Amino acid sequence: MTPEEGQAILRDHFAPWIQDLGLSVEQVGDHRAVVRLPWSDRLAREGGGLCGQAMMAAADTATVIAISAARGGFVPMTTVQQSTTFERPVAGKDVVVDVRITKLGRTLAFCDVTLTADGAPGPAARASTVYALLG
Repeated sequence: MTPEEGQAILRDHFAPWIQDLGLSVEQVGDHRAVVRLPWSDRLAREGGGLCGQAMMAAADTATVIAISAARGGFVPMTTVQQSTTFERPVAGKDVVVDVRITKLGRTLAFCDVTLTADGAPGPAARASTVYALLG
């Protein structure tokens, strides 16, 4: 799968409010995807930091791209579990969302997600996700 094919999945299979996040697929691989969440003042909470809800939605969405790449294309799936830990705030920078599939089974996929402010030395957040594969 190419980044352009990943971008088409975003366009064709996600709700308009997810598309409004402006996510862009930068890399896809056999068991990995990298998606960029661009900074927007609209996503900032009081105090100027990027809201956690936007970061969690980006992690969830990027996971679909990674699983789709590993499966050779989009298949129906749904989030079973997502656990997110926030380590440091993000302000005024894009967030790079790096998803790595740790186990891809017939009916479930498990992933680790790292969210890093562009250019930062360490993660802003980490997530683990579990997806049910429906097709």
